[in-house]
Amino acid sequence: MRAKTGNSSENVDQRSFEQAASEVLRALRGDRSQRALARRLGYRANPITDWEHGRRFPTAVETLRAAHLLGVNVGQAFTEFHVAAPPTPDAAGRVALAPWLSAIRGTTPVAHIAARAGCSRFAMARWLSEAAQPRLPDFFRCIDAITGRLPDLVAALVPIASVPSLAARYRGMRAARRLAFDSPWTEAVLRVLETQDYRALPAHDDAFVAQRLGINADVARAAAQHLETAEIIRLENGLWCQDRPLTVDTRGSREDLSVLLRHWSAVGYRRVAERRPRDFFSYNVMSCSRVDYDRIRDLLRRTFREISSIVAASEPSEQVALLNLQLLEFG
Repeated sequence: MRAKTGNSSENVDQRSFEQAASEVLRALRGDRSQRALARRLGYRANPITDWEHGRRFPTAVETLRAAHLLGVNVGQAFTEFHVAAPPTPDAAGRVALAPWLSAIRGTTPVAHIAARAGCSRFAMARWLSEAAQPRLPDFFRCIDAITGRLPDLVAALVPIASVPSLAARYRGMRAARRLAFDSPWTEAVLRVLETQDYRALPAHDDAFVAQRLGINADVARAAAQHLETAEIIRLENGLWCQDRPLTVDTRGSREDLSVLLRHWSAVGYRRVAERRPRDFFSYNVMSCSRVDYDRIRDLLRRTFREISSIVAASEPSEQVALLNLQLLEFG
C-alpha cells in the first residue's frame, strides 16, 4: 500500500523532523548519562545536550555509528525497512548511506525528491552523491520524501513509543497494514480518497468510489467504515480525509501475503474478460538457462522497486491502478 506524504511548508516539516531526530537521539541514550554517552562515542566535550535539545545535530552516519556502538543491529533495521541491500557498518560502525539512498530512490529525479523533502535540489544531490553528509533531520527528510515510511525505519532502530512525534503516524500505518490483509479493498479505497477527482466532490459518494474501482457500492461503503473504525480516515466537510496520507509496507507472513496475492490476482483475472483500452496484459511461456532465469527474476524485482519509487514521488494523485507481476517456475 502506498500514498504520498502530505504537503506542508518547509519550516513546519523541518521542525517536525528536528523534533523526531531529538527524540531518537534521546531514545538511543536510554538510561545512560549524557556525559557517559559522550565518552562512549569518543567525544572529549559533551555534544549530547545540544543534540537532544535540537540546538545542533549529528550527521546520520554519526547517529548510526552511535546506534551500532550502543548495541543496535543497524543492518537488520535497514533490512526490515527495505528490500534494498542494507548499508553495512565498517569496523568503526560507520556506514555509507549515499549508495543505499540512491538504491531506494531509483531513477526518480533529484528535483522531485528535493521538492517533496522541502530542500534545495543542490543539497539533495550532494547527499545522494556523498559529497556531503546529511544531518539526522535531513536524512529523515530524505527517507520520508523517497518512501513516505520514516516511522517504520525509526521503529526498527528504537522503540517507537519513545518517539512521540512519529508514534501516532506509526500506529496508523500499522492499522492500515492490518486492514489491507483483513479487508483488501480498503487499500484501493484509500487510494481513491487521495485523488483530485474525489477531493473535488461536494460530498462523499460511495457510488463514485465504487465506479472508480469497479466494485459494488456496498463493498466501498464497508471499506470506508473499516477505515473509519481504525481511525485512519475521518469525515470532514462531507469528505473522507486523513491527517496525513499513509504509505504502508504490506510485507508480512506467508499466510498474510497469500491472502493479498490471491485477492489482487483474482481482480486481474476478472479484468482479462472486460479489458479496457489502457489495460496491459502480456505473457511468455519460455525456456531458458538457469542463469538467465535468475537474471530475469532479478530484473523483475528491480523493476518492481523502480515502479514503487516512481509512484512514491508522483504528484498529483490522479490515477488509481493495479500492478501484478508474476514469474512462475515449472519443474
